[in-house]
Amino acid sequence: MPNPTLDAIFLSLQQGETTAAAALADLVRSLRPSSADNHEQAIMNFRALAWLLEHHADHRQALRSAFLDLLTQTRQIPLYTESGILANTSFFTTLSKRIGERLLPMPTREDSLQDRFGRLFRWKQDHIWLAAIPDETWQQLWQAMAWHEEQDRSSWIQTRLQMLESVQILSARVTAIGLEPELVRVYPDIERFESPFLHLNAEVLKYADSYRRALAEHTHPQEDDKHILVLLEQCELILGKIRKNASRNGISINLTYQALRLLQSMNRLRALLALLEPEHDPAHNPALFHLLVDFARAENRKYSVSDVFKSNTELLALQVTEHAGRHGEHYIAESRREWGSMARAAMGAGLIVGIMALIKLLLAQAHLPLLWEGLAYGMNYAIGFIIVQLLHFTIATKQPAMTAARIAAALHQQEKSASRVALDDLAELVIKVLRTQFIAILGNVLLAIPTAAIIAFGWHALTGSTVVSPDKARHLLHDLDPASSLALPHAAIAGVFLFLSGLIAGYYDNKAIYRRIPERLAAHPLLNKLLGRHRAWKLGHYVEHNLGALAGNFYFGLFLGLTGTIGIMLGLPLDIRHITFSAANLAFGLVTLDFQLPLGMVAVYCGGLALIGMTNLAVSFSLALWVALRSRKLDGRQVLPLLPLLLKRFVRQPLQFFIPPATAHGNRAEDAAHQPGQQEH
Repeated sequence: MPNPTLDAIFLSLQQGETTAAAALADLVRSLRPSSADNHEQAIMNFRALAWLLEHHADHRQALRSAFLDLLTQTRQIPLYTESGILANTSFFTTLSKRIGERLLPMPTREDSLQDRFGRLFRWKQDHIWLAAIPDETWQQLWQAMAWHEEQDRSSWIQTRLQMLESVQILSARVTAIGLEPELVRVYPDIERFESPFLHLNAEVLKYADSYRRALAEHTHPQEDDKHILVLLEQCELILGKIRKNASRNGISINLTYQALRLLQSMNRLRALLALLEPEHDPAHNPALFHLLVDFARAENRKYSVSDVFKSNTELLALQVTEHAGRHGEHYIAESRREWGSMARAAMGAGLIVGIMALIKLLLAQAHLPLLWEGLAYGMNYAIGFIIVQLLHFTIATKQPAMTAARIAAALHQQEKSASRVALDDLAELVIKVLRTQFIAILGNVLLAIPTAAIIAFGWHALTGSTVVSPDKARHLLHDLDPASSLALPHAAIAGVFLFLSGLIAGYYDNKAIYRRIPERLAAHPLLNKLLGRHRAWKLGHYVEHNLGALAGNFYFGLFLGLTGTIGIMLGLPLDIRHITFSAANLAFGLVTLDFQLPLGMVAVYCGGLALIGMTNLAVSFSLALWVALRSRKLDGRQVLPLLPLLLKRFVRQPLQFFIPPATAHGNRAEDAAHQPGQQEH
């Protein structure tokens, strides 16, 4: 049976009690389900409308007239060329514009089809239920409207002329964006005479002239769109090469923004060409309905800041995490030899951290002005971490931000192959990461504690006093108590900074390539004069491979040093707890108090130290893995099949999660080359 609400809308429209615009708005409200996720209700409403139109010729005539009035009384071009397509501004200008329009929306224009369309689908979730309507239901509704009965052909001609003008505008835009300096820098062949971007506009002009003559003469156009579609395919191939080259030449937000505008414009151009085909029938080709859903989504989300940010930073995030992932490969021990090397590197870092912890305690005793004290702490951390980097040592907690990107890349490969072998390989990779992380933490802590203890004993032997006062020692130990202090929240803050330092490292690695910093250093006249050509080249080569790591360590040090100072200035309980520094502080506190503590309290502090390390790792790894997965259009569900497999392997071979086997899988050749009795070269 027909929906009485729909019936009332058509009766009111036919009797002149309501305008066409008001009737269309009421019609959309009657089709809209109670919830955007109630797809069945939306489909049933569409079918009810189709049933009503099939059985009432006057109703479908009224609806056709309302649609044609809407088209003829408005300017359609902005809807076709602007809705859902980024504006010709920079990323940050677009971002600020959306924020401004969200706070103070633009007034609607009655002569704009884009504004009128936005008012029809003004509910912010309209695009969700519209997208759920099957093509068959759309086509059923279109057939029920019986457009072959319509006598008014002038409205269709006017609509096609405006669509034709939109095609020319989009073509000019595609050509202009395709020759943008940002894109040319990444793919210089764009500027060649044979470039499809240069030929596209000329081909569209011929097509448009032929189509206009055909409309005037009521014949079919002599030029078709086949050559235009071929050129668009070639343009898309070039865009794919630009994205691929960006992995070698670096990426920027502006380049991503222009590439996204180009892709959106080409997709819209292709959609309009499909609608302009003389033989196009929406009853058999759903292109029109897909375009309507795109328009609804664009109008519903036109003030969305998150959409602009997400779509434009996705490729940059992928590049940043890819650079971090390449560094992450160095933090995964494939064999027992590499596992031992990681242990030695971690122990070297533990030695330096013990000295850094001493310097930090001495700076605290200097009672510097608050801001200078924070900067001094930060520079102590930053310089220490850079020294660790220069000596090729390893801070264990910096590994998750790097290895997460490597795991995300493996997840992406496993998702594409969807095979049991790929899942087993991924589980093997995770196990390698876990045992490498284990030995790195163990190496950091096992040397940070004795280093700090030796320093404390030596200080007392040389000066006759302790490094810190007994009250300060008790305070240091109290900060490790997970129950009576904010040790774990502060460890989580440190985990966030570890994650950020990994992103910063990837960003600077990308920046070094994108801005061609190594080449510029190697070719710098002053550096060539001072260092010589070969040393200048070596400096550029070093910067290319280490700028990110140095920048990440520097910023991480500043983050750690300034957090407590900022907390005091804001009156907030902000601070950091890092497992390696906390281990050194544990040693300083115990030595100062001459180990005169109950064994239970020592156990609590050691347990707190372990929890701090776990929190550091869990927070930094979770955030890094989330960003890496999002950059590859994956989510956490891809990790779920891995969990039971890891649990099963842990039950069967728990030792492999901590110590690699004598002959690691996939590295037998390497280990064979280093068997005892064979000489290393």
